Amino acid sequence: MGTRWQRFRERMINFYPPLLGAGIRSRTINEHTIRVEMKLTALNRNILGTHFGGSLYAMCDPWFMLILMRALGTDYIVWDKAASIQFLQPGRGTVTATFHIPQERIAEIRLEADGGQKIEPAFAVDVLDAQGKAIARVEKLLYVRKKK
Repeated sequence: MGTRWQRFRERMINFYPPLLGAGIRSRTINEHTIRVEMKLTALNRNILGTHFGGSLYAMCDPWFMLILMRALGTDYIVWDKAASIQFLQPGRGTVTATFHIPQERIAEIRLEADGGQKIEPAFAVDVLDAQGKAIARVEKLLYVRKKK
């Protein structure tokens, strides 16, 4: 039942208003990978006719945290701590980003957190245009700690 509920919640995140309004759609590839896409629409276009920077960031916001929360389970606290975005070139058309945390990295984070200290793992993802060129790079810093 837990896995079924989890899959339902993952599908429902596409209806979360900030994501839905920007036209952001996610699809879980596997337990450690989520692919997100956003088409260019009147609702996420800036004055220059390209993707609005806030929408580009929004499409990258929760995914590393959600992957790590699922992988570590309920015995751990996982929060977003900081983020930055670098715009590399204007984004047009449909853009995508694939969020992945390797099993080995998850095991390292779990081992460090099991030692009792807070962990602040960093992750990065490129937002790609339809030709596979990076239009933005997002870096995320998470906070992880084992619950007491």
